Amino acid sequence: MKVLITGTAGFIGNALARRLLERGDEVVGIDNLNDYYDVSLKEARLARIKDHPGFTDVRLDIEDREGMAEVFRVHKPQRVINLAAQAGVRYSLENPHAYIDTNIVGFMNILEGCRHNGVEHLVYASSSSVYGANTNYPFSVHNNVDHPVSLYAASKKANELMAHTYSHLFGLPTTGLRFFTVYGPWGRPDMALFLFTRRILAGEPIDVFNYGDHTRDFTYIDDIVEGVIRTLDKIPTPDPDWSGDDPDPGTSNAPWRVFNIGNNNPVKLTRYIEVLEDCLGRKAEKNLLPLQPGDVPNTYADVKDLVDWVGYKPETTVEEGIAKFVEWYRDYYGV
Repeated sequence: MKVLITGTAGFIGNALARRLLERGDEVVGIDNLNDYYDVSLKEARLARIKDHPGFTDVRLDIEDREGMAEVFRVHKPQRVINLAAQAGVRYSLENPHAYIDTNIVGFMNILEGCRHNGVEHLVYASSSSVYGANTNYPFSVHNNVDHPVSLYAASKKANELMAHTYSHLFGLPTTGLRFFTVYGPWGRPDMALFLFTRRILAGEPIDVFNYGDHTRDFTYIDDIVEGVIRTLDKIPTPDPDWSGDDPDPGTSNAPWRVFNIGNNNPVKLTRYIEVLEDCLGRKAEKNLLPLQPGDVPNTYADVKDLVDWVGYKPETTVEEGIAKFVEWYRDYYGV
């Protein structure tokens, strides 16, 4: 297939592009290489795929309406995976406009490109953040998600609603994937594992929010990629049992679905740090702090729908995943 991926210099987008190229798909990759974090890391990720004969590299902001329309017209992708986004819960408190520009305006351009160019299936990144103030664990796609606690979460919920509208009006098959705390080699420097590793190796204290009491359903990058590919390959159809009298938030009478991709095994932050300390052979000095605004105390993915739909469930343990990250980090940074 010819697949358009946005965010191919990003953590998930780059790993996904590599896997699709390895299996013989053509990939048209869009990225703007913005400086939200270290651009050299993004360039190093791109270097892993840029010389592949099946890869086309496009430098573009997805909020560029004419530029995006031109990409769709020229390349005519069969399927699209949108992973480009302004990420990060905490940054959304400092720079909210970035989330509207990329996550709302940019996503609108992708929906229009799909609509007008006969795209077979749009898969897009949502987030576990959409569960917001929910405390009914594990989080199910059949739960109501109308109480976000950050603008980032609200933008991802908006993407799900926008996609539903296009699925309903234009018959565009769309699948939203709610990722749960993705980590692993080539990860994002603004994420906890990266920050902790750098500071522990430098002998500096780490900031541990919520006093380390919260849990996260940490999900290894390879498991995320496998889940994305399996959902990409299965085009959603309308749910014949869906009823407007008792509307199910997880399915629709349109060709629209949402799924959780998480490990289904939440780990306390203090345990996560212990595993990292073991892998590094060093103890962390902890700066214990309260829960940050916009953060949620716990995440826990119910993945039954994903298993039923594509027969797949993430299973990499944090012990395996952190060890692989530390091995990559030491090699990449020479420490």
